[in-house]
Amino acid sequence: MPRLNVNGQMLDFDAEPDTPLLWVLREQLGLTGTKYGCGIAQCGACAVHINGQAVRSCVRPVSSVGPDDRIVTIEGLSKDGSHPVQKAWAQLDVPQCGFCQCGMIMTAAALLKDKPKPSDKDIDDAMTNICRCGTYNRVRAAIKLASGQA
Repeated sequence: MPRLNVNGQMLDFDAEPDTPLLWVLREQLGLTGTKYGCGIAQCGACAVHINGQAVRSCVRPVSSVGPDDRIVTIEGLSKDGSHPVQKAWAQLDVPQCGFCQCGMIMTAAALLKDKPKPSDKDIDDAMTNICRCGTYNRVRAAIKLASGQA
């Protein structure tokens, strides 16, 4: 049976090789924090980390990820919501409906890992996720807060 390293645990799954990673995470492993938004890698609601990089899991075949790859979902970012991005999101009331926010948080966390003090351009380049509620100004403010620049 194939295995994935998800949130620090080796987990078994049973899916066809071309099954998107998103559906394995949600349906096989019960990690429903990763959301389905568009299915074509446009919106970013499905963002997870693979080896520290934000990846849109709705178009990533599970066969492209092996047991040596480290997958982190929103459930694994922190056990208690203490990641700086999560704390900033809560402090600034970033979400409205909240549907896209797990993907936004995962993308922002990957950005801050690579660029601890991002410029506005860095944020614009990295945060390509779509929020139908339009919370982009609060997303930017929360990233700045999490990076200690606010």
